Amino acid sequence: MRTLIVEDDFVCRKILLAHLSKFGDCDVAIDGVEALEAFQNALDENNPYDLICLDIQMPNLDGQGALKAIRDREVKAGRVCDDAAKIIMVTSLKDNHHVFRAFRAQSDAYLVKPVSKEKLLESLVDLKLITEPV
Repeated sequence: MRTLIVEDDFVCRKILLAHLSKFGDCDVAIDGVEALEAFQNALDENNPYDLICLDIQMPNLDGQGALKAIRDREVKAGRVCDDAAKIIMVTSLKDNHHVFRAFRAQSDAYLVKPVSKEKLLESLVDLKLITEPV
């Protein structure tokens, strides 16, 4: 599984990296601008991400904007449905407005910080990225 972790908080990045690196290669971006660059490079190299963990509150380009841009780029590249990356919003924002907005923009899952290993692995199983938690 190839993963892109998009998180501006160092500790959250390290935690996600520790949990997800067991399942394959992980790249890291600190904001939405870096995320779009990494995402586009992966598409151009024909080695797209299977999973993107995306924070909402980040400098330069927030997670909601990055989510929309990623989905737009996938459509343009013909990567839809099963070919699209699974995107998990990982954020401290748990109000209905942000949750609904993320799902309307085609997020696949939404986890509230602090993210427990169990919830993260449960999401990976639900998204059929792994068969069972490790």
